[in-house]
Amino acid sequence: MVGANKPVSLTELAMALDLPKPTAHRIALLLEREGYIQRELGSRRFIAGSRLVSLALASLGASAEQGMSHVILKDLSDEVEEACELGVLVDGEVAPIDQVLPDRALTLRFGRGERVPGHCTALGKMLLGSLPRRRRERLIGNLSLRRYTEKTITDAEAFAREVERARAAGVATACNEFLAGVVGVAVPVIGPRQQVRAALALVAPEARLTCEQALEHVARLREAADCVSATAFADVPESARADRAAVSLRSD
Repeated sequence: MVGANKPVSLTELAMALDLPKPTAHRIALLLEREGYIQRELGSRRFIAGSRLVSLALASLGASAEQGMSHVILKDLSDEVEEACELGVLVDGEVAPIDQVLPDRALTLRFGRGERVPGHCTALGKMLLGSLPRRRRERLIGNLSLRRYTEKTITDAEAFAREVERARAAGVATACNEFLAGVVGVAVPVIGPRQQVRAALALVAPEARLTCEQALEHVARLREAADCVSATAFADVPESARADRAAVSLRSD
């Protein structure tokens, strides 16, 4: 189910598990009651539930901080001397799974499990832009587009165009949109079958790094993102790769 990257019907679930439909139905009801799966809004199909998403995020965060991706993030942060982070999309919000901060007085910190808006952060724009068109349009249509600063994009059509630009360019920016005086630039982390599984961002105070200056690091960010992708999915069988990106299902 997780590897499908789309809501799954009961019939599809039964076929995937090689179980009779009544048996699959009983299992689905149990998982739904426990919060591991839930019905897609407006349909009878299943998506990952809040309990499964929380478990996946905790697992991703723990493995990221102990794995090679953290080393890659640390090297990148040391080089650019600013905060660098990895994040995934959950219900239109960004869930940071790893972050490395520079040894400087003014830094930005987000705790594991803490979510930030998708519509006014570079990570969020990049991740939203990576979704297939119909899912992207549906998700953007359901976002509140709350205003955080004078620069926050609150018009749905304008935001859709912004996300499309990020998708086409393969890079997203957010300058003074979530927090005044803070800029960010993000690139995708691409997994198997060219699917975006996460995004990597540089985030800095504008007093130290303007948006234009942040864009000068895009090539290095992409290099680091490629290394994270190669490390995260290296030597993993195709059947198991999608399971390591569990949180991506719900965002679809």
